[in-house]
Amino acid sequence: MKKKEEILRMFPAKLREILGQVPGNYEDVQEIRLRAGEPLLLVKDNREYYVSPDGALEQAVSRGFGITPAQIRETVEYMSSYSLYAFEEEVRQGFLTLRGGHRVGLAGQTVLEGGRIKTIKHISFLNVRISHEKKGCADKVLPYLCQEGEVVSTLLVSPPRCGKTTILRDLIRMISNGEGVKRGMTVGVVDERSELGACYQGVPQNDLGIRTDVLDCCPKASGMMMLIRSMAPEAVAVDEIGSREDLEAIEYARSCGCRLLATVHGNSIEDLKEKPVLRRLVEEKTFERYVVLSSRIHAGTLEAVYDSRGNPIYERSREGLGLAV
Repeated sequence: MKKKEEILRMFPAKLREILGQVPGNYEDVQEIRLRAGEPLLLVKDNREYYVSPDGALEQAVSRGFGITPAQIRETVEYMSSYSLYAFEEEVRQGFLTLRGGHRVGLAGQTVLEGGRIKTIKHISFLNVRISHEKKGCADKVLPYLCQEGEVVSTLLVSPPRCGKTTILRDLIRMISNGEGVKRGMTVGVVDERSELGACYQGVPQNDLGIRTDVLDCCPKASGMMMLIRSMAPEAVAVDEIGSREDLEAIEYARSCGCRLLATVHGNSIEDLKEKPVLRRLVEEKTFERYVVLSSRIHAGTLEAVYDSRGNPIYERSREGLGLAV
């Protein structure tokens, strides 16, 4: 019940009462969504449910039950300990990170200043993404990513909700601690959306290993360069690459001799080749390993591992390996 109690503590009294009646221990809950005027939604095992006033999970909408704007406002105030101004930078980026590593996505009316988003007001939509740290989930994939006992530059490829961030987090921990590799490496993590380390007041809530340094809430491109110049990492890890700025920073990191660990949305290497920025990374063989994940069996199902030329090192259809995430 520890996970359930931890999650319930994030919500004010009325919602805590409703969610407390939901059956189970919340170990398989992925998201809780609140939208003003709409029903309370919960996602578990990649399936969406409506939550009734008595905590039952239903496939059909409960008539007459919707989240009120006042409940949204109370929830945001409660989650920020009634000091939303202290989370100003996170709100500007559209999320809050809470104790335990849980992330709350925010949407509403944006306030612009000089053509850039200054903050979000009249917040009316919340997506509470539940953090599930799965130590050991990368045990079986790590051997495919090593040469002479040391990890090589690797890109994890998968659609959303397929475990790529969870597996990347565990790879960082293992490499940093020296588990499954010849020696522990200094790892620099640029955690733009606080999903890897899930820092709370600057301290990672997730275990990223003893040799890991984190730049939290920092844009990936500038963060990679900052870490390389200031912390001298042997490996740099980032989540969800894709912009031209990311490409330039990745090329800079490689020119400095750093290994790269990164994730990207996609279903296959062929998907990457259809996107101009990512196609360049493939053509220039920036990554020495490509790991393709899916949720075919469960989140974190390992579909294939390819080398820099696209040659298969492992294919699930031949061996049937799945990583439980």
